[in-house]
Amino acid sequence: MEKRAYLILENGDVYEGYSFGAEKEVVGELVFTTAMTGYLETLTDPSYYGQIVCQTFPLIGNYGVIPSDFESSKPALRAYIVREWCQQPSNFRCEGQLDAFLKENNVPGLYGIDTRCLTKTVREYGVMNAKLMYTKPEASEAKALKEYKITGAVQAVTVKEPELHQAKETKYNVVLMDFGAKRRIRRNLMKLGCNVTVVPASTTAEEIIAMKPDGIMLSNGPGDPQENKEIIEQLRILSESNIPTFGICLGHQLLALSQGAKTTKLKYGHRGANQPATDLQTGRVYVTSQNHGYAVVSDSLPANAKVSFINANDGTCEGVTYTDRPMFSVQFHPEACGGPLDTSFLFDKFVSMMQEVKNNA
Repeated sequence: MEKRAYLILENGDVYEGYSFGAEKEVVGELVFTTAMTGYLETLTDPSYYGQIVCQTFPLIGNYGVIPSDFESSKPALRAYIVREWCQQPSNFRCEGQLDAFLKENNVPGLYGIDTRCLTKTVREYGVMNAKLMYTKPEASEAKALKEYKITGAVQAVTVKEPELHQAKETKYNVVLMDFGAKRRIRRNLMKLGCNVTVVPASTTAEEIIAMKPDGIMLSNGPGDPQENKEIIEQLRILSESNIPTFGICLGHQLLALSQGAKTTKLKYGHRGANQPATDLQTGRVYVTSQNHGYAVVSDSLPANAKVSFINANDGTCEGVTYTDRPMFSVQFHPEACGGPLDTSFLFDKFVSMMQEVKNNA
């Protein structure tokens, strides 16, 4: 028998639907993603830590659960909301069902609500907190939601100990600072001949420099970038080492903060696989995969930095190039998955940067 479940928003709106996955009351920051595919990558993306994720695409779960598509070992999100979940998936790679996967990972789900209406509410009012519960909520529940805040996000999702991943043909050694890294970043680097040492977010600049890497990769991750003051300071020190550095998503924001720039919280963020990013040098627009709620303030960048990409929808900063040192970063995901691979050439740019520094050593 279907069990009733309720979602109450910070503004007092209540949505009634049905429970699937784990049965567990949770509070989280409500966000939506417009991705039409890649729900497994969404579920296992550490950048969703502390958030209740709503899928705008109406049918989820139709190709089941495929562990090789996971971006991390387990979900970090608080809850999962869909219009309809497929109870009979069909795919030659399928190894399980969505409902069972959510139960195994203690993630509650909600289905049967008007996700279009919910998304329009978030677009109008902005990201807000919400609570998933199993009894009809009282009005007082909404007031209490305003106190919730995501904290300690990076520390919650980073690796605990360094991990070495070796490429088949080694050309470069890269240190990947794990702020909540998607596995696809590591895999892309390894395809290009990079041994990748994944290190905890708390690793110091001194420790990284002692590893003598050819390059440093700064990963994606969750939470407010400004909260990570010690990491920002270590990146400031690293930026003076002349080691080629490539930042993605949160890594992009943290690198900018280390150079004196500022970040701001967006009204409802960019989450999906169809975000247009304009290359300011060529004028070309790329379709990109994105998942972030904060952005670098373009006008706050220092003199040695220039904006390289902007979001074609709202003009926010999507990339930065540093003119006096071998560093660049982007707000979107060039490794995508799920999503387009239009900007995967940026990994080649990073490799070329490492080779150039090696040639000039």
